[in-house]
Amino acid sequence: MYLDTEHFEVRLAESDAEIEAAQRLRYAVFVEELGAAGPLVDHDARLERDRFDPHVDHLLLFDLRRPAANRVVGAYRLMRAAQAAAGDGFYAQSEFDLSPILVSRRRVLELGRSCLHANYRGGAGLLHLWSGLAGYVARHRIEILFGVASFQGTDPQSIAAPLSLLHHRHRAPASLCPRALEPGRQRMDLLEPDSYDPSAAMRAVPALIKAYLRLGGLVGPEAWLDRPFNCIDVCLVLDTAAMPDKQRALYDSRAKAQPHAAIATHTANHTDVSR
Repeated sequence: MYLDTEHFEVRLAESDAEIEAAQRLRYAVFVEELGAAGPLVDHDARLERDRFDPHVDHLLLFDLRRPAANRVVGAYRLMRAAQAAAGDGFYAQSEFDLSPILVSRRRVLELGRSCLHANYRGGAGLLHLWSGLAGYVARHRIEILFGVASFQGTDPQSIAAPLSLLHHRHRAPASLCPRALEPGRQRMDLLEPDSYDPSAAMRAVPALIKAYLRLGGLVGPEAWLDRPFNCIDVCLVLDTAAMPDKQRALYDSRAKAQPHAAIATHTANHTDVSR
């Protein structure tokens, strides 16, 4: 695991070449490791991309010790409301009804395609990315963050306990509750609350989802079965006004530590990823 912060840089992509580097990393993680597919995946060039990429900001983690062409070791895709309106809407709208979030008229940001090179997982890499994200959120005065995060595989019974735990203990309020759309809608309340071990269920929750939960994130009441991406998705919502004080203080300190990420122009297992 790489911990030496002086060799890392977090900022938004500034060129097409840097965006392609992020897409190559996404190909390695989502396609090669997780078995995803999609209409715009370029297997010859080894790029995972889609129709949303031209309309978003690409937040990147660079390891400056690596050769210039291979320095991107982490990526996050960020889309604000104005960017969604200029393109094809938000990515999550293909799976979830976001009406409660969008009608709130608060400043929103969709998070997606979060991934880390296999050698940089286990906590430190994700924290670097989140430092850059904190700066971006502060710069654009974002109030609500949301996005799709995934469990690997498409068998809901194999993750019945963690899905049920999220449904029973971490469900978003009706005022911000994204509901899954047909035909991919999948119930999450597969088990009764007293029929599983909550601690074991939480251990089975992907690391990125647990990170959102620690910041006060909540989920919609249903999941979405995504066979092309070989995963089961939940829609996470984080109201920054409801963030616990301890986590807010840490998040604010990261925002101040990454001012360059706010003004630029343009994990140990496979679960440090989001869609």
